[in-house]
Amino acid sequence: MLPPDDFDPEIGQADLLEPGLRRIVAPNPSPMTYRGTNTYLIGTTDIAVIDPGPDSPAHLEAILAAIEPGQRISHVIVTHTHLDHSPLARPLADCSGAPVYAFGDATAGRSPIMDELASAGLMGGGEGVDHDFEPDHLIADGAVIEGDGWALEALHTPGHIGNHLSLAFGDACLTADHVMGWATSLVSPPDGDLTDFMASCERLIERDWRVFYPGHGAPITEPHARLSWLVAHRKSREASILEALRNQDATAAELAAAIYTETPPALLGAAMRNVLAHLVDLTGRGLVSPMGALHAEVRFQHNS
Repeated sequence: MLPPDDFDPEIGQADLLEPGLRRIVAPNPSPMTYRGTNTYLIGTTDIAVIDPGPDSPAHLEAILAAIEPGQRISHVIVTHTHLDHSPLARPLADCSGAPVYAFGDATAGRSPIMDELASAGLMGGGEGVDHDFEPDHLIADGAVIEGDGWALEALHTPGHIGNHLSLAFGDACLTADHVMGWATSLVSPPDGDLTDFMASCERLIERDWRVFYPGHGAPITEPHARLSWLVAHRKSREASILEALRNQDATAAELAAAIYTETPPALLGAAMRNVLAHLVDLTGRGLVSPMGALHAEVRFQHNS
């Protein structure tokens, strides 16, 4: 699915999306972040800053400049600990005096199998993780964070990373990197877990949403259609992997090259990590087996 051509916001400008919700796009465009990380400001008096973004003095200045007379930053909320979302949290907290809220540190919420793989050192790679991140307050699944005139319900949606949160704002949901409109979410072991990702999609499908506000790109105005597409897309990738392995044993890299034939070369590494996530999930379900210790370069075979 291609990015919408009309999403070209002015970097550093606070754009009003709906009453009580503004967005500032950080100056970190890339093949993985699209135009840049979306930082959201919730509220009209007490302001919650959601995903302050990368370590960028210019973006810190833009966030502080968006705080109007009579407003104060009361909460700094981090949806997950990738380097394009969390590093600016502590500098912003130091400037504003607001505490930092998150599900946990870089390893929080990781499933036992991914914890085991990470401990074994067998699955390195993927997105940059903010291992120095430490929140002041932990947000439990289902917790409600409140300010003057607003409330956010925390939904633990692991998959992209174990500590990933989505935030319900009435019938809108800030989905961070779990659901985006311009691209599918990267799921890269051991931080990303496809089994968890699919379960999180099903959890979101159960709610009646009006709109999704993602961590990158434009608002998603047909959230259930997008979720259904994401689930179907993953199942289609799974079917392609199983079919390829029925014909020949292969590594994740070989499968990615064969399946992601229209993917730009710069994104083939991410495609390989997505295939690897499928292979770990399929191994857990007994459908494929690694031909040796489970790691990024091992060959896999179909259990037919």
